[in-house]
Amino acid sequence: MVVQHSSNMLTVTAIVSSFARRLSGSVSLSSCAVKGGGGGSKCMLSTTAVATAGNKGDTVQPAMSPVNTVRPLVLCGPSGAGKSTIMKKLTAEFPDAFGFSVSHTTRQPREGEEDGVHYHYVTREVMTAAIEAGDFIENAEFSANMYGTSKKAVQSVLEQGKICILDIEMQGVILIKKTEMNPCYVFIKPPSLEILEQRLRDRKTDSEDAIQRRLDTAKREMEYGAVEGNFDIVITNDELDKAYTELRTFILPEIEKTKTK
Repeated sequence: MVVQHSSNMLTVTAIVSSFARRLSGSVSLSSCAVKGGGGGSKCMLSTTAVATAGNKGDTVQPAMSPVNTVRPLVLCGPSGAGKSTIMKKLTAEFPDAFGFSVSHTTRQPREGEEDGVHYHYVTREVMTAAIEAGDFIENAEFSANMYGTSKKAVQSVLEQGKICILDIEMQGVILIKKTEMNPCYVFIKPPSLEILEQRLRDRKTDSEDAIQRRLDTAKREMEYGAVEGNFDIVITNDELDKAYTELRTFILPEIEKTKTK
């Protein structure tokens, strides 16, 4: 299934093959995630979406998670809202509660990022070939860069049986809501678009065109985040410790479940 919003919006392609068929029969995808969005790094399954398999029109969906199964955590919000920073505080305080995986991207590493740690950095040609070979469960294009999650990354997270964070874009959230994954939905937003723009410029990592694309996308994401029912909680990151406390309090019941396993 391919979902295209517009030339400036996220394009998401969810690819579910025999690998997904095998998993849906034996392991709940609701207990894992890996990243494929525009930000930071760990334990993330971008978009596990309803997908049409083969040419028969049959639909493959993740199995409904049992009542006591640890639910994944969906983090969504504009680039520059602080999702990665808050996530790092969460995993630092509860290192045993979360699994980790590394996604692929065609964007250039930012200062301080390491290949194989934050992402697997590859060329567009390499990633396109891998997608066509069926090596990816999902892939997306955001701000002219490709992101994706390999089957191997998902498998490694599934085997850990821990909470997984899905750091994804708005279109990924829309797709996940069509599945039976049943995650906890959190939207993290900046205090305003003006403050977000300043944060993006302070990074000094993006061109002017890239900044404008991110701001255009951020406006749409913040409009989606403001719609009642789209998220379980909306957190304004105007002060880091306050925002982290809100997320910590919200997800603590799921963290407690991991201690009983």
